[in-house]
Amino acid sequence: AALGAATTRTTEAPAAESAPVPQAPAAPPKPPPYSLPFQLRGVVPSNVVRSDSSLGLYEAPTGQSGSTVVTTLLAGYKVTDAFSPILRLGVVENSPPTAATKSGTSFMNTVLGGLYGLKVGPEFRLGLFLGVTLPVGGGGGNTPNPGHAAANAAGIRARNAMDNAMFAVNDFTVFPGVGFAYISHGFTAQAEATLFQLTRVRGDKVQKDSSRTNFTTGVHVGYFLIPELSIGAELRHQRWLSTPVAVKANEVLRDTTTFAIGPRVHLKLADKMWLRPGIALALPLDNPLKDAKTKVIQLDIPFVF
Repeated sequence: AALGAATTRTTEAPAAESAPVPQAPAAPPKPPPYSLPFQLRGVVPSNVVRSDSSLGLYEAPTGQSGSTVVTTLLAGYKVTDAFSPILRLGVVENSPPTAATKSGTSFMNTVLGGLYGLKVGPEFRLGLFLGVTLPVGGGGGNTPNPGHAAANAAGIRARNAMDNAMFAVNDFTVFPGVGFAYISHGFTAQAEATLFQLTRVRGDKVQKDSSRTNFTTGVHVGYFLIPELSIGAELRHQRWLSTPVAVKANEVLRDTTTFAIGPRVHLKLADKMWLRPGIALALPLDNPLKDAKTKVIQLDIPFVF
């Protein structure tokens, strides 16, 4: 019996050890939603095609109303996760309030640039930008078309003086900029600053300034009410650091401060494809735009892929 028991024990198969079950890799956490600014630069490099149109409504001292439409098209492509080159084109159309100023439509200077974005911890983003404008816009040179030149001047106001270099058609401009954003739990707070160095390359008989230095800065805050809808507000300021001939004649032209607010919709079209249209109303906080009762309605339509 003992021998049989021993034999039984030796012929039983050992219990199989349980094999470890392979674990699927954890999905990376989704980045927090970013409230895209209306007129400030983004700090996150992306593949994007962006149509941005501004309707500027203003009044002449006589009380008659005029309007200006500025439309820009921006394209960016991520060469790496941290860097994207940028191309920006634009056109401006002006309908002045009086016949004393010629109406006209003009192409703006072309912008070439690049955005380098860095993560600074899980909630902070740093965006470094360097751009140039090519002086190819209409209304330049020593014999400018009056309607084109007037449209450029009106376009500056319709863009709240934040895109002056695109309308400075006689100048080659270099402009470095920096933006810093806090992005967390559906909330975005972003600040930026940009320095513009404009150098005249044509039109010396009509433009007395051989070089000018401009500065813009701004703050954007945004919050996602639901994943598909956010609301954003911006405070923007422009200042001439040098003293161009126009500012020397009228010191009021040195500074421009504006405020804008509006909603933005976030529509997911497919994997990594988003349409983020937004509309904002911008109002001046000081002269000269306040004297002209300027109001700007901006329609911004970025397609991100």
